[in-house]
Order: sequence, then C-alpha cells, then structure tokens
Amino acid sequence: MQVTRRRRRVEKDTPGLLARHIGQRIPLVTAGSTALAVVAAGVAYAQTHQFGTDQVGQTTDRGQVVSSDQYIAPYGDRLVINNGKIMSSSVSPDGTHLAAAITDGGAALALVDLKNYQVQQVVGTAAASTPRLKSNSVGQEGPTYSPDGKQLWLGQTDGYTRFTVNPDGSVTNPVPVPIPADGTKHALVGEPVFAADGSTVYAAVNGQNRVVALDAATGAIKQSWAVGNAPRDLVRVGDKLYVSNEGGRPAKPGETTMNSYGTQVPADPRTGATTTGTVSVIDLAHPDVAPASIDVGLHPTALYAKKGALFVTNTATNDVSVIDTARDKVVQTIATQPWPEASVGYEPDAVTLTDDGHLLVTLGRANAVAVYRYTTAQEPVSYVGLLPTDYFPSEIATVGDQVYVSNTRGIDARRPTTKAGHATHDTTSSVQRFTLPDDSVIRSQTAKVFEQNGWTGGRVAFSQARDQARPIPVPVRLGDPSTIKHVFLIVKENRTYDQVFGDIPEGNGDPSVTQFGENVTPNQHALARQFGLYDNTYDIGTNSAEGHNWLMQADDPEYTESSAGEYQRSYDTENDALGHQRSGFIWTGAQAAGKTVRDFGEFQSIESKPAGATWQNLYCDAKDMAATGKPTAYPIQTGSAIPSLNAVSAPGFPMFDLDVPDVYKYEIWKQDFEKNGPANLNMFWFSNDHTGGPASATAQVADNDLAVGRMVDTISHSKYWKDSAIFVVEDDSQAGLDHVDGHRAPIQIISPWARHGVVDSHYYTQITMIRTIEQILGIHPMNQKDSAATPMRGTFTQHPDLTPFTALPNRASLTDGLKTPPPCGTDTPAPQNPQAAAVPSAKVPADKEQLAAEWDAWKAKQRLTGPHAVPDFANPAQMNHFTWYQTHEWKKPYPGESKIYAPQDVPGAAIPSAESDG
Repeated sequence: MQVTRRRRRVEKDTPGLLARHIGQRIPLVTAGSTALAVVAAGVAYAQTHQFGTDQVGQTTDRGQVVSSDQYIAPYGDRLVINNGKIMSSSVSPDGTHLAAAITDGGAALALVDLKNYQVQQVVGTAAASTPRLKSNSVGQEGPTYSPDGKQLWLGQTDGYTRFTVNPDGSVTNPVPVPIPADGTKHALVGEPVFAADGSTVYAAVNGQNRVVALDAATGAIKQSWAVGNAPRDLVRVGDKLYVSNEGGRPAKPGETTMNSYGTQVPADPRTGATTTGTVSVIDLAHPDVAPASIDVGLHPTALYAKKGALFVTNTATNDVSVIDTARDKVVQTIATQPWPEASVGYEPDAVTLTDDGHLLVTLGRANAVAVYRYTTAQEPVSYVGLLPTDYFPSEIATVGDQVYVSNTRGIDARRPTTKAGHATHDTTSSVQRFTLPDDSVIRSQTAKVFEQNGWTGGRVAFSQARDQARPIPVPVRLGDPSTIKHVFLIVKENRTYDQVFGDIPEGNGDPSVTQFGENVTPNQHALARQFGLYDNTYDIGTNSAEGHNWLMQADDPEYTESSAGEYQRSYDTENDALGHQRSGFIWTGAQAAGKTVRDFGEFQSIESKPAGATWQNLYCDAKDMAATGKPTAYPIQTGSAIPSLNAVSAPGFPMFDLDVPDVYKYEIWKQDFEKNGPANLNMFWFSNDHTGGPASATAQVADNDLAVGRMVDTISHSKYWKDSAIFVVEDDSQAGLDHVDGHRAPIQIISPWARHGVVDSHYYTQITMIRTIEQILGIHPMNQKDSAATPMRGTFTQHPDLTPFTALPNRASLTDGLKTPPPCGTDTPAPQNPQAAAVPSAKVPADKEQLAAEWDAWKAKQRLTGPHAVPDFANPAQMNHFTWYQTHEWKKPYPGESKIYAPQDVPGAAIPSAESDG
C-alpha cells in the first residue's frame, strides 16, 4: 500500500476573515462570542513534541504517523494485509507459508505464501470465501499445523476448525471439532499442539481452565486436566506439556479475588488486576498425576522451547521467565524495559531463539523487537538493542536466516476504501521479514525506536519545591501547583470529527460526511467557538472495549488487544481482572496523589432499574427534577466490580444504557453537584450519542449535546468555575467516517484557563489528554505511553477568561422517532439556524417504509437498552449504515455505495459484533 505524505497548510488568519467564515455557517449569536483564530504550526507554545501538525496516515522523516502517539517504520520488508488484524500466526513445518488468524475484516484466516511474499488465500464467512466458514471468531493463539503439515487447526469460540492443507499450501475441507460448553462457559480455546506421531491434539481450553487431549482424527476428548486460570499458550517438550495460565493459579480461601469469565482469580483489591502468573506442567508419561505449577510473572502469554529452556513472556510485568525444563525451575528473568523512565506498558508477547543464539522478544506496545545474546538458560543474557516493527507486533518466528514478525495492527486503519472517508474498522495488519543485522545496526535502530515512541529523558519531572512554585494551569513538574483544582472528564460514544465538526469551515472538515452539524449539536459548536476547535486529535481504539481502557489506563492492555477475535471472556473489561494493568487506573493514581475522585457511570459494570423506568418516563422525570428540585422517581442502582472505583461512584448515575436520556443523567449529577460540590477528578459517561436507543439517531445526539451543554453551563456559573477544566472526549470514533482518518475525533477543552477562540491543528491523542489531566492533578503516569506523552500545555493560558458558558436549547426534538410519546408530551425544539444544515426529518418516505421496518426489527435485537445493554453489540457496519440512513432521511446511500441496503445485505455485515468480535 502506498502511503503518501499529506500536510494541510496551516496559516494565520485575520479575525475579520474568520468572522466572515463563521457568518456563513455559525453566526455569532451573542456579543461575547469569540471568533476562531488559527494556531500556526510554528507557534512554540502549542508544540506537541515531535509530531507538530502531522496527521495520521502521513509519512514523515520519522516514519508513518499512527493514532497511538507513535511513528512506524519497520526494519526489513513489509507485507500489508488488508483483511483485518492478525490475532496470532504460525509458520508451516516446511517454512513455506504463514497461517494467520485474523479479525475485524470479515474473515478468520489468511494464508501468506512466504516465498512469493503475498497473501495466497483468505477464508471466512463471506459468500465468496472458498472454503466458507460458519463463524469468523478466532482465539488468542494458533492456528497450528500438524507435524507433517497436512492439517491446520484454527481455534474458534466452541472448539477448532480442522482444515486439510493442499500441496500448494492453501486449505480446504473445514471440519468442526467442537468442545462442548461447561454451563455458560464456552471453550474459547487457546493453543493446540500435537503429539509427536500426530495422533493426539492437546488443547488449551481457555474458557474452562483446563487442557484436553483430543483424538486428531475424530475430535473425541480422551482426557482432561485442570490447570490455572485462562490457559493460553501450550508447548510440548518430550513427555511434558507446558501451559501459560494468563490469570495465574486458582484462588485460595480468604484471598482477595475478582471475576474473570465466571472464575474468581487472585486480584489486587485496589486495581482489580491479577496478582499471580503460573505455568502448569502436565506429565504425559503419568497422565493421572495432577499438573505441577511454576510461578512466573504476571499475564504469562507466549511460550517457546529450545535447547533445554522454556521462555515465557510475562506481558504485565514486562519480562521473560527462563525455565530449565530438566528441573522445571525458573533460572533467569529477563527484563524487557528499554526505557528507564517507565517500568510498565511494553507488553512482551512473543519470543523465539535463533540458531546463532539471539533471543528475540516482541514488545507489542512499543512496536519493537528486543534483541538479546543468549548462551544457556543459567547464564544471564546480554541486551543488544531494538528493531522497529509495524503497529503492535504479536508473533515472531524464524525460517532459516529470515525473521518473520506478525503485526496485529499493521499500518493502522488505512485499508484502501471506496468510501468518502476512513473508519476505525478499516483495519490492517502486516507481516514483516528481515535478516537479523549485526549489533551495530541494531544499536542504531534502537535510537530510531526511542524516537518513534517519544522516549526521551526527563519526560516525567517531579516537583523540587512545591511550596515555592507559582501555580500555572499545566505544571512543568509533576506535583507542582496548578491553577486548576477540579477536572471534569466527560466520556461520550463513537463519533468522528467530521460527523460533528465537518461543517465548521475554519477546521479541517469535510461537510459531505457531517451527520450531526450545528443544528443537531448547537452546544458543541458554541463551545468550539468559545473555547477552541481541535481538528487533529485522535482516539486510539477501534471500539469501546479498547477506548475506555485508553482513557482509564492510558493503554489497551495486551489481554484486550489479543481478545478481539472473540470478545467472549469479556468485551468491556470493567469486571474482568485480566483486562486491568498492574499500575492501576487514573482514579487510583489520583487517590495516590491525595486527590478526591467522584465517578458518574464511567467504567461501571453494574446497573439495575426499577419497574417503569422507560426512556419516556425518565425523560419526563428529568423535566420534573429540573422544575421542582425533587429527587428522581426512578432510582437506579449502579456500581463497579472494582472496589476502588465502587467506593467513589455516585449512587444512581446510570452506566451505558440507551433507555436512559442523557438529560436525565445531567439532572442526577446536578443534584449531587449542588449538594456535595465537585471532587478533584470527576468522571462521567454520557453515552447517548452512540445512537440505537428508542429515539432517532438525531434525537439521541441532540440529547447528548444538550446534557453536556447544561453541565458546562452549571459548572461555569458556579463558584468552582475559576479553578475548573472540563475535558470532553469520545471513547472511540468507530461509528462514522472521517476524511483524514477514522480515529480522528472531536474533543473539547473547556476552562477559564483554556485558550479561547483558536483552531488548534497540532497532533493530540487521548493519551496526551490523559497526561494533561495527570500533570494538572499531580498523578504519576501509569505506563510508558502516558509517561512519554507531552502534556497539552499550549492549549492553556496563564491569563484566565472567566466568561461563563450559557447552554443553547436543542434545535432537534429529543422525542423524534419515538414509537410511543412520553406521558409529559413530545419535545418542542428551538428554531433552527437557517444558515446551517437542517435537522433531518424522522418521517420515512413511503417507498422506504418496509425497509425501515426491517431495520427497526434489526435494532430491537441489538441489546443497546436495558440493564444488560452492551456498547457496540451491533455489527459496526450495520450500525453505521443505519445511522447514516436515519440522518439522511432514507434518501441517500452510504458513501461509496449506490443503493440503500436491508440489514442483512450491508457490505461488511460479516464483521462480527462486540458479542463475538470487536
């Protein structure tokens, strides 16, 4: 794929010209409104370290820009795979092919011809797939070839699919090898390995905490062994099987535990993260003996055995355990922390040993391969350096002198498309090959990896004399005083920049893909006018499972990254111990810094509603609360499975549930705010801009816009305004198109201390936003990602403007599209701005009524409402098409298409939903 360099010219402009631009689409509605002024690329105060105004997808001298605060420029040759993300891969016994389990691209398996270095075959559920599968789900490990190379076993949700391998390396004849569910627990299989004679397949049954022996011909289960929690990878060494248990050992009576797929695993009571990691050892010569257990680091993932040693990548503790397989003892632990300023977040996830004694370890979150010299298991390794990879390396193998690396995210979401923009599900992966260079080249490439990750000295500077430092909005040193005492982090759902702000002429927008412009989101537009427009900011995740992790942990831990092919153990990982990093969350960091925290729905996982709490009744209850000040008539019970979050969660504030209007959530918060005031860190989940609830898409986005506008109004008219900052961010941007990149999203920074009326085109991400909040509140960064990030100091000023914000009334009816009107009556919106795009009508043309009815029937099955609502449950392609059709009055096909489709006919409908795949 050819990636060209594109840089939008950023110029200074005159206020008069900008005012005229605003007058075309966003008239100044009050005398105090501020014209937008462009922040030029050369202005020093707004620099974001090395990125400047680079955009995702550009190729620069440092490499290609991706959405995770990184450049990529892999060493060696790159083969881009435009069929989704690689979850795992393996090389055929004869070294001619690489089989990759893939996801998020409408397929499950890709075969790469290594000789010709091209994709030879893609297999999935699509009608054109030969052979064709019944499911595109794939597990975290495999696929695996038989010793003779004649079979290939692909792990799926309920067992394996066994293929016959043709002489040319392609596969045919898929045969299911089911492993039955244990109650509600699916098999969720991990790695399979073969007996030496190929007659038996040993399988890690991840979802049931066991390993089974299968008859390779019939699939019958011959034996089963109980092992640790979440067995994942499997290696056979002679008569022994080694199993990596990502969730560690079984819990002991009285231990602190947390849930993971129905199993209580040992966990930290503060962070909810796992506290043990083990490797089980099964003695095949004595199969009736219970497996032994070896303690290793946290989240053991990949296993590799050679020359009497077993290497174990401990993803959460950033090291590799070396086990002497003669004694089954850990004899060496190899640190994989390249950068001294952060000990967490490099995520080693694959390992191999070359014939000439080089140990190679992929560092998923660092986009690098760490190289060590290795002699024996007992003799300490010597670190050589790093080689750069593409985005998130996850597997590594050698064939002769060639090294092959599978990169889960390849070149980011840059799959070629005929649409009018990019989407986060335009995912890619890549295979990278190289001959291992000499040490001097590796050392020079190490500097390149450091530069691409922003690993420079002094990134985290600590206060030397806090009492003597002058308060500024974003302190230079962590722990120095800030003029900001109260931070509000408002998390919304799934919109791209162009969907909301593409109609603002001063920003880099494309109005052709704008769906929720000024008349639908008058408050977001007014906030951008007053407090600044940021048109080059990126959400990192593909979906909500990743997005909330990036905001709460400044990372999407490897467990969630590698679970995307199934998402059955957990999707959002709020109540799954395996999804939590050991360094904790932003709220635990705030508590450690002595700050107070209050949570309103974000990262919560527990909700129950009383009878009668329908959208309509809650809408009317919100109006009653606003008019009378009475508490809600429908108290909702909410909370978190993580003790430290549950302790600071406001009672009664709903989590994700599209049966709950955001204006209702606002009233719940307002009463708490008036009674208790704000904490230092206040977190919110306002999720109705996700769409898919009872009202139309336009109504739900308008509801979200009004709730946020009212919240800003309330804060800015309070005594707390003078020392407050409000950060508004989407969890991800997956629900629409953007002409720059699918990860580009709307953000807002609202504060007396924010620079007012600017258009800031510098590269920012969710990571830089979180680092800014950390710097304001004195929170120690959580891992290497936020440690390396540059706080957004240039978005603030030392001369505050205390002008409050006055919320605008909604111009789109909040009850639009409801099948049953609320008992208090339908909503009457304010007049629209005639110079902006009109609010789309919910009325369906007569010739599209049957089609719209099919979509309504589809929506009813998507689990987007009620106490068991699941963010992103719906197939993303279908959801985006449905929203597009609604916002274009069922008259305009989705970009790049020539007709309006029924749900089952949508291109990309084979991409699984959150329930089975990201």
